[in-house]
Amino acid sequence: MSTTTLARATRRRFLKDAGLTLLAASTAPILSAPLISRAMADTKTLTMVQWSHFVPAFDKWFDRFAKDWGTKNNIQVTVDHIPVQDVASRAAAEASAGSGHDIFMWNGAGGPHLYRKFLIDMTDVVGYVEKKYGKVSIIGKQIGYNPDDKTWSAYPDYYIDYPSMYRKSQWDEVGVTPDTWDDIRRGGAKLKAKGHPVGISLGHSNDPNCTWRGVLWSYGGAVQDEAGKKVVLNSKESVEAVKFATALYKEAMTSDVLSWSDASNNQYIDSGVSSYISNPISAYRTAQQLNPKVADDIFVAKPPKGPVRQLIGTSPNSYGIWNFAKNKEAGLEFLKYYADHWVEAFKASTGYNMPIYANIVPKPMPILSNDPTSTPHDKLALLQSSDEWSAATGYPGPSWAATDEVYNDFVICDMMAKAATGAMTAEEAVKWAAQQCEGIFDKWQHKA
Repeated sequence: MSTTTLARATRRRFLKDAGLTLLAASTAPILSAPLISRAMADTKTLTMVQWSHFVPAFDKWFDRFAKDWGTKNNIQVTVDHIPVQDVASRAAAEASAGSGHDIFMWNGAGGPHLYRKFLIDMTDVVGYVEKKYGKVSIIGKQIGYNPDDKTWSAYPDYYIDYPSMYRKSQWDEVGVTPDTWDDIRRGGAKLKAKGHPVGISLGHSNDPNCTWRGVLWSYGGAVQDEAGKKVVLNSKESVEAVKFATALYKEAMTSDVLSWSDASNNQYIDSGVSSYISNPISAYRTAQQLNPKVADDIFVAKPPKGPVRQLIGTSPNSYGIWNFAKNKEAGLEFLKYYADHWVEAFKASTGYNMPIYANIVPKPMPILSNDPTSTPHDKLALLQSSDEWSAATGYPGPSWAATDEVYNDFVICDMMAKAATGAMTAEEAVKWAAQQCEGIFDKWQHKA
């Protein structure tokens, strides 16, 4: 059994055996100001776990920042970094054991909504940040808000956007601008013939989960309705999206994409081979270090337009505090202090971590509006409004436990891959995926 399969099996077994419900029991202490109490000072440790950031400089900044906060408050802070693909299985293990880190960070969709029974209510932290830095965005609410009881399972920290990243000289050579998904297919076929295929993963990771949702939405399909009550995936719009994905795979991509991880498409374009990827700017930042000539030729654009809309999935990032945490109060206070220094965090990520509170990073945003390391300096400026063409997993409805599980189980990725490889027709793949979603929705609706 592969590591990925084992992680999925462990996660599924936990979700089944633990009997998760949608009713969260809040044990969060109510704090009126970010002050360190005697009770918190007596608890000398604060532990947290988060994914190993694709911009390593951010992890270095964060570790130093957390340690400095701990020193000021006489608290030993430990930050553990794990590979992004291990986040879901680690969360399942800690919740199942009722023991682990105080603060847990999720990258990708499958987290806070699934584990709300095990997490304290973060309304106090969200309210503190909104009061100082403006209203949380729609994406932010989707990340951690529970509309049924108006609680927050997690503190929404940032989202990761997925713009188009393309080799301008190569697309200019074939006379195509990658503005629409049909442009990507037509131009990508020409470029594949020249040895520069399109690189969009059909494997199991965040990148394809976000990108193929974007294709689905752009063609008018969706997993659920606006109310978040009904699976609507089995539609002619979804079939058209899958037919497009099949054509794109056969005409413009390499079969290697079937086994790609989140790092693979970065490496593909950074090497100078790929003509196009849908990816956060980490791929561009790496290219700047490894291959500056290629980096200068990588341009950034909004996601391609589809027949119905222009929209792409986003990878949400959030912090939860377990209700079995040993130092809940310190965790809450650290997150408030972190929010008060969020512009520093944004700069440390080189513009990768995108804000979800209205005024937490004033516009024009540093780095994105004017990046001296980029040619031209405003190459990344369009990312300042990426929330206008980005959406979280539940779109067009709210994100909740069922949509998180659909994401974690890679149902949309597998739907596209089954049709692309000829294992199923587009119609069969959509029907299969809809059945998978309906089973997941039915399970969670009966637990509500």
